[in-house]
Amino acid sequence: MTTPLHELLSLLALEPLEVNIYRGGNRDLGSGRVFGGQVFAQALVAARRTVDDAREAHSVRGDFILPGDLAAPIVYFVDRLRDGTSFATRRVTAIQHGRAIFNLSASFHKMEEGLTHQLSMPDVPAPETLPSELTLLRAIADRIPERYRAAWTQDRPIDIRPVDPIDPFRPEVRPPQRQLWFRAVGTMPDELLLHQAVLAYASDYSLLTTALLPHGVSWRAPGLQIASLDHSVWLHRAFRADEWLLYVMDSPVSGGARGFARGSIFARTGELVASVAQEGLLRMRPVGDVPP
Repeated sequence: MTTPLHELLSLLALEPLEVNIYRGGNRDLGSGRVFGGQVFAQALVAARRTVDDAREAHSVRGDFILPGDLAAPIVYFVDRLRDGTSFATRRVTAIQHGRAIFNLSASFHKMEEGLTHQLSMPDVPAPETLPSELTLLRAIADRIPERYRAAWTQDRPIDIRPVDPIDPFRPEVRPPQRQLWFRAVGTMPDELLLHQAVLAYASDYSLLTTALLPHGVSWRAPGLQIASLDHSVWLHRAFRADEWLLYVMDSPVSGGARGFARGSIFARTGELVASVAQEGLLRMRPVGDVPP
């Protein structure tokens, strides 16, 4: 039986069309457009497929240009900008209907030993003691608009367990901080690229909405236009995405109809495996206005 994780891994198994050109499909998460984490992860996979030796991604940055069309495949064009002694640099452009919807730059590095330090992982409840976000959503399914209900309560490839859950229908003013555990639902192959891609996919989930917390505004508030503008991930060391990872997020600033958020992702052993930053559009419009 096909599971949501198998479906996600299938999305990451891009179809090669030509040298440096790949094609990927889409999965509907209920937003009416392609999930940003999906196109980011697929572009990372496309970039890595053009790196011929044992170098792994350490720095990846993407810019979201246009909303993705769920009904159309996405074509990824990879530019091989540089292959140096230690580093390789790639640029990826994602195309739909003849237009760029996303671009990504990625750097890959050979494994080396060096000076090592990190921040400590915060002390939070274990994931086994927390309900999953999916369980929490299904408990309030009667409050979810009918047209979104099936998509929002469908089985997921990622198990997300918030440390301090937020009710999207009853927002409260909170400090701009949140923590959650996540892992892939099932066992993944050992290839590090797939674990990096799944982490990149999951890292776009919930990050920008951290900037809404001090305003007591839900991501589903009438008149709110919310969208990722850019997203960066730094990968510090190897990890497994099918084992629990702690995502610690905060939003130090918002203004000018934009919000900024950042995150640290820890393995359960306490190792800091990745850092994340994102800026996004947070535009409040009078109810009934149609965005351009």
